[in-house]
Amino acid sequence: MRMSGVVRGTVVAVLAAGLLAGCEGNGGKDKGPAGDGAKQAGPKASSSADPRRIPHVGDKLAAKIPGVTRQVVAVYGRGENSADATVVLYTKDGDTWKRDRSWSAHNGRRGWTTHHREDDKRSPVGVFALSDAGGVLPNPGAELPYHHAAAFAAPHYWPKTHWHDFDYVIAIDYNRLTGTSPLDPTRPQGRRKGGSIWLHLDHGSGTSGCVSLPKAGMEYLLKHLDPARHPVVVMGDKQQLAA
Repeated sequence: MRMSGVVRGTVVAVLAAGLLAGCEGNGGKDKGPAGDGAKQAGPKASSSADPRRIPHVGDKLAAKIPGVTRQVVAVYGRGENSADATVVLYTKDGDTWKRDRSWSAHNGRRGWTTHHREDDKRSPVGVFALSDAGGVLPNPGAELPYHHAAAFAAPHYWPKTHWHDFDYVIAIDYNRLTGTSPLDPTRPQGRRKGGSIWLHLDHGSGTSGCVSLPKAGMEYLLKHLDPARHPVVVMGDKQQLAA
């Protein structure tokens, strides 16, 4: 049965609080390993690195980057059980990948996993499209479809440090229906596989599975990620990325 826009919007609003809780769980109280927001330098390509490849991404994940993709957001996790990461935007010019910008970031407070499950507090390793965005704040000039809604607001029973986490979000296309608001509750692989994995604003520590970065970084990505360039995120801890 096809729902009208009004009915669908109502359903999304009703379920929003549950979905946001799925993204941030208990509001960051369980920081887990390396959840203190420490910053680190991003990975740098060596002088001998192949400019036709994303630095420090091995054959396994590189093969999953679509041939039409011209923008890659690489999330370099510090370690399998670490919440610290670096986000780097790469753009493709001809056959060459060029580093654009980078930001200190955080991932799941318990680290990374290749078999993500609901509420495991780990971020999923893999290559995922970036198709939709949204947030509490008005569209800052995003190229991606942007869904502006108060329903993104984090619950105020969370610590104040988390209240602005979802001012801007970019949905990571892990177990979600693309072409819809990041708040859409549909999970094609079932709820056990988790979902509501987003790029969103950082609060200084690990998340329940999302990737968080500074507001300036989110604004930059929103203004520069272009659907015509088929952007994807390549994300994981350094060992899984290099495989």
